Amino acid sequence: MTVLLAVDVGNTNTVLGIFREGVLASHWRMQTVAERTSDEYAVLMKTLLDMEGFPWRSIDAGIISSVVPPAVFGLQQFFKHYCGGPALVVGPGIKTGMPILYENPREVGADRIVNAVAAFEELKAGCIVVDFGTATTWDVVTPKGEYLGGVIAPGVMISAEALYEHAAKLPRVEIARPGKVVGRNTIASMQAGLLYGYAGMVDALVNRIRAEVDFEARCIATGGLAALIASETKTIESTDDLLTLKGLKILYHRNATA
Repeated sequence: MTVLLAVDVGNTNTVLGIFREGVLASHWRMQTVAERTSDEYAVLMKTLLDMEGFPWRSIDAGIISSVVPPAVFGLQQFFKHYCGGPALVVGPGIKTGMPILYENPREVGADRIVNAVAAFEELKAGCIVVDFGTATTWDVVTPKGEYLGGVIAPGVMISAEALYEHAAKLPRVEIARPGKVVGRNTIASMQAGLLYGYAGMVDALVNRIRAEVDFEARCIATGGLAALIASETKTIESTDDLLTLKGLKILYHRNATA
């Protein structure tokens, strides 16, 4: 029975998922630390596996997607020392099954390709993937399953931190629904700007993308804040917090059978 560990290293958080025979059995989220060593990963994984009742060292396959290049070394050493061999790393040369129409395909973040593959596999149609991560991204896939391109904007948390750091009187706030657009205090006003402002930006960009392409494009969202922001939009049709892990599983099997 294959036990696959899929790891998505983002700028802020790292998401890990265990698949047993293709089924996601457990998943976790931890802070990204680029300098984390293989032994530190082993301690963390043993703790997480023990919590879920998985035998230690039951992992026999792995795949890594990372937008933080220095983090890959420690992860690969973990797979080599504790899982019996190196993991597949999403990058140039990997079989994705998705043509990349970017001017320079190497510029596309690994997580964006993984999300696009997962969304197209699920929808089997032209689509837009909105990912609420450290950056907010919009990735466009054609009805033929080609990665067309996308949009990148500062993430919600980056914008919130920028307000706190660069405006002396503004506090650090939780990203939450304030109830009304017109806030009656500073915190509610900031929350309204962040939540409803980003919801409006999502709708504006999705509508512009749909007007620019010559095909119908469904819209799916992922990322930690996807559910909260999507509920305030008119264009996001569904959310899936686990979209990236699902994409990693798809890519692993496409390359394992290649």
